[in-house]
Amino acid sequence: MTGDEKYDIGHYGNDSMTDEDVGRILQITEQADEFETMMMYFDCAMSQVRTKLEILNKEMALKNKRNPFEYIKYRLKSPRSIYGKLKVKGVPFTVENIENTINDVAGIRVICSFIDDIYSIRDSFDVQDDVEILQEKDYISSPKENGYRSLHLILRVPIFLASEKKYMNVEVQFRTIAMDFWASVEHKMKYKREISNAEIIVEELRYSADLINQLDRRMLQIRERIERSEVPSEDKKTPRFGDMDRTSASFTNTR
Repeated sequence: MTGDEKYDIGHYGNDSMTDEDVGRILQITEQADEFETMMMYFDCAMSQVRTKLEILNKEMALKNKRNPFEYIKYRLKSPRSIYGKLKVKGVPFTVENIENTINDVAGIRVICSFIDDIYSIRDSFDVQDDVEILQEKDYISSPKENGYRSLHLILRVPIFLASEKKYMNVEVQFRTIAMDFWASVEHKMKYKREISNAEIIVEELRYSADLINQLDRRMLQIRERIERSEVPSEDKKTPRFGDMDRTSASFTNTR
């Protein structure tokens, strides 16, 4: 690498950096092919965890007569974001440092209906012999100062290549619908903004997060009460043909 090339790399700024800029750095440092291969590995690892989640969703839906997931989001960090994260950490931008330093290159966000679904899935991962939970941050039981709640797991999973087995890390975030609503709105309102009366806004957001947590707990209690009071299937009366007109309205209302 020439002195001019080193100068160019060192003078990229986080705000002005683009994916194309990172691509040029990778070409200059002769890491482009290695970076592309690494990102393929992360994508494969994300697919592995996605398949595991889909299987758990089907099993829990059959067992509990309801889907534990509302929806799932997947993403690979952009080259620009990866570069910026290493720069913040003060770590040189190399493929090796990306693999060893950044745990959330591959990220999955799972939105669940209820809090207990989150912990059920977490426990299911814990007993799978091909998954290792490297790190767990439980911001549900111990929320962040601003009120943010979520369960973060760093999973280490194998991917099976043509001639080897390789282990990769994937971050999985679990939230309820209410937690995700709060986090999304909080991010949109505060992201890269200079805010006057910031202390008041922070306090209002924290108070709103507490209300959302109370709502989550109350909805869980309501669901559990419904499940306890549900009539067992063998005790339910099967309507006779002559009763069908009379019962059809109730079928519609309970849909």
